[in-house]
Amino acid sequence: MVNVTLRQLLEAGVHFGHQTRRWNPKMKRYIYGQKNGIHIIDLQATARGLLDACRFVSATVAQGRAVLFVGTKRAAREIVEQEAQRSNMFFINNRWLGGTLTNFQTVKRSIERLNTLEKARADGRFDLLTKKEALELSREVEKMESVLGGIKAMRNVPGAIFIIDPKKEYIAVREANRLNIPVVALCDTNCDPDGIDFVIPGNDDAIKSIRLFTAAIADAAIQGAQMSRNDNGAGMVVNDGPGVEVVQRIHRPDSAPEASASPEYTDSADNA
Repeated sequence: MVNVTLRQLLEAGVHFGHQTRRWNPKMKRYIYGQKNGIHIIDLQATARGLLDACRFVSATVAQGRAVLFVGTKRAAREIVEQEAQRSNMFFINNRWLGGTLTNFQTVKRSIERLNTLEKARADGRFDLLTKKEALELSREVEKMESVLGGIKAMRNVPGAIFIIDPKKEYIAVREANRLNIPVVALCDTNCDPDGIDFVIPGNDDAIKSIRLFTAAIADAAIQGAQMSRNDNGAGMVVNDGPGVEVVQRIHRPDSAPEASASPEYTDSADNA
């Protein structure tokens, strides 16, 4: 079971949206109100969205399908890598390479080259080259690793993708939609929820918020893998009981902390 409490949501600043002038009207149904010029996200909607998302992720992994974690903004990079690795899933946290999903066969050839070069370097074959040749190949490996390192073991397109900030990762959303790959996303009040199959409304800029949701999705993936091992994934159906334990009675924003207390925001370049 994935456990997320009301206190965790509040302490992570999940309820803090963007400035009201920067909102996307399509997110209206996930917004409770506003305070000090900041939209306040409805934590009841957050709890429901997280519950549905975790159930779906567990079921997907239980059926033997992988989940691709995507988060290239600075606040998300390290967290996405850590949680994807912890749950034995794939990740992209530096730059989304156009065609990663829609042109996967071409990307797969690049992955094969990366794996070949890394093996050659590990075997000491780079030592047989001239210093210039070895340096050029090492730079190529480093460049490819930064973009493809999190998916170099991925043999097929994933069963689902989990995205931090679909506004920033709009290309990933488009590619997944074209291939009918379900999208789970942490959506702030400036995001467009269209094309997102499982919307988790919440703060996608604060590090604590990103960590909370990414860890919850990773836990759901781990739970799904355990279900698969226990039942070989055959005919797997996620229990209708709660996969995410949350406090159902949510205090309304008039008792929320002042917006100025929102935690750990990154610089304006990633918040734009």
